[in-house]
Amino acid sequence: MSLPQTDDENLRDLTLQTFTGSALFERTFDEGMSLVEETARYLDGRGRQESRDLPRKEALLYAGESMRVTTRLMQAASWLLIQRAVHDGDMPIEDAAGERYRLGSKEICFGGRGESVEALPGALQDLLLRSDNLYRRIARLDEVLYGSEAKAPGVKAHFDRLNQAFGSGGN
Repeated sequence: MSLPQTDDENLRDLTLQTFTGSALFERTFDEGMSLVEETARYLDGRGRQESRDLPRKEALLYAGESMRVTTRLMQAASWLLIQRAVHDGDMPIEDAAGERYRLGSKEICFGGRGESVEALPGALQDLLLRSDNLYRRIARLDEVLYGSEAKAPGVKAHFDRLNQAFGSGGN
């Protein structure tokens, strides 16, 4: 069950009401919650022992990637629960559309592809891949349902514009 970019025509008419009442939402919700439970069992059980058996460098990578998978899944589960609350009438759609309830931690959740995870246990590699796929699908749904984020430029962007306008200022 994936949500490829080519399905944009199918997503064009998607609304929060049609999505949260759909089989797609139920499957995504069930998948997300099951993956949260599976990951927690792994990290608290077998994964803990597997991480102890790793050399120092791989153990550090394991720690970072286990935090990444946990962050992805907590963000995904939170987003799914918000959508269910809107569908059930427990939260106004205007609140769910606010930045506070949108899918977050994108810089962490989309990252990690540069480092080699082949040295990590296979079970963690599988959880990383599956959580990444789920998070990306939910990010796409969030974008379709609520629109792209239009964030104000950060401090660096302001400094870059000042440098362009006035030079580097190092004279």
